[in-house]
Formats: sequence, structure tokens, C-alpha cells
Amino acid sequence: MTLEALLAYAHILAILTLVVFVSSEAALCRTDWINPRVVERLSKVDRIYGIAAAAVLLTGLARTWWGVKGTGWYWHNGLLHLKLAMFVVVALISIKPTLMFRAWLKQLNSSGTLPTDDQVKTARKWVMWQAHLIALIPLAAVFLARGFGSAGPP
Repeated sequence: MTLEALLAYAHILAILTLVVFVSSEAALCRTDWINPRVVERLSKVDRIYGIAAAAVLLTGLARTWWGVKGTGWYWHNGLLHLKLAMFVVVALISIKPTLMFRAWLKQLNSSGTLPTDDQVKTARKWVMWQAHLIALIPLAAVFLARGFGSAGPP
């Protein structure tokens, strides 16, 4: 039971970290705030966001392997697959702003120029898509945790 609690804690901590850093990206990615320090910060925040996403995936997988319910219960439930599919969609969406942030930093370091307002707006739209889709994943999670979608009654 202690292992189950620690696995749940690690997963929740990773999720909260992910949400904090995608929110930070959304907050920083504004046309009226962009400056050299923000470009550098966005690159760092995005790196931490990526690490947090990996931690969410790894701690979630750890819960399926070593948690009380076990792999059989989790992996035969369509809600787990829905959660993973949404997570993959968020990960794919995150590629665009990550590449933009890296290009901005490279451009800043090489020529001292900042991204255009249109570039910042585009990046923010992609970040906001991520943030809104992330908010839907816990909906599937709470139903999964309560046994919906499993072979037996919820």
C-alpha cells in the first residue's frame, strides 16, 4: 500500500509540474512581454516542461506495472488508451512551440533579433492548445480510477 501511495504521489507531482510549466509558457509567450530574457526563459521553461512530460509518462507507466491494480486491469481498459492518446496528441502539438523557442534562442544568440509578433502569437496558440487538451486528460483519469471501462461493474 505504501508503494501505491508513493507511485500516486510521484504521478500527481509530475502532472502538477507539467501544468505549472505549460502555464508558464503561456504566460511568457506574449507579444508585449517578449524580450531577450523572456526568449531565454522560454527555452529553459520548455526544457523543464519536456522533462515533466517524460516524468508524467514514466510515473504513469510505473503505476500500471507496480500499482495495486496491475497491468492487466489498466491495459485492458479503453480509458487508459484514451488518456495515452490525448497525451500523445499533446506531445505532438508541443513539438511546434519547442522548435520555435529553440529557433528564437538561436536567432537571438546569433543576430540579437527577437521573434516577430506573429511568431509569438503562433507559438502561444500552440501552447494554449496543449494547455486546454491537458485539462481533459484528468477527466478520463477519474473515470478510469473508478473502474469505468473495465470488465466488471464500476
